[in-house]
Amino acid sequence: MRFDVLTIFPNLLTSPLEEGIIRRALASGAVEIFLHNIREFASGRHAVTDDRPFGGGEGMVMKPEPLARALRRVEEIRAGGHVVFVTPQGRLYTQEVARELAAKEHIVLVCGRYEGIDARVERHLDDEISLGDYILTGGELAALVIIDSTTRLLPGVLGCADSAACDTFSRGLLKYPQYTRPQDFEGEGVPEVLLSGDHQAIAEWRFVESVRRTKRRRPDLLGRAVFTERELALLATAGVDVRR
Repeated sequence: MRFDVLTIFPNLLTSPLEEGIIRRALASGAVEIFLHNIREFASGRHAVTDDRPFGGGEGMVMKPEPLARALRRVEEIRAGGHVVFVTPQGRLYTQEVARELAAKEHIVLVCGRYEGIDARVERHLDDEISLGDYILTGGELAALVIIDSTTRLLPGVLGCADSAACDTFSRGLLKYPQYTRPQDFEGEGVPEVLLSGDHQAIAEWRFVESVRRTKRRRPDLLGRAVFTERELALLATAGVDVRR
């Protein structure tokens, strides 16, 4: 999978891309990541990439020429990339969207700044994505989130093949509580079922606790969750009411 990232601050991305899972994915060849400095596509001695908005108003707007040139250059290097602009006006980023992007071979991430980009560049975009209803100073952090969350879904990237499949939001629920050594911590033990060696009982306990935690912390998610008859019976036995 290839990522091309367009930004005026490429140094903001270099260090995070050299650590952890992403570093290993790069080393294995599972992903390729290329950073493109939009300033290199700007005209004039000062390589200006922003200007005041027509009609007046606050802030600055990213100029269309440098962005369009950068996008055309990426297209020349490797055609057919899915061009994503990270913006608070885009569709909400979810695990489902991450899986959608992970199925693509080439993603181009455009990092905005200031008050956004000139609207005439929007015809070059395939997608607009928002991390949530809040504002960042630029799109670089959002681009890193997208790279990280899609990379970990690629085959062979995570050490455990089941990790991504069992993550929080993998089926619209929060993940069950986790425990590790020591068995006793400050007088608090580990649920006995996790020590039983009974894999079916453990799976059932984890499912019930996943639903219980989701109901307590994110009840909005339960409205989209779908349960089998057996799962509903398990929940009823455990006294967990999934009705909203």
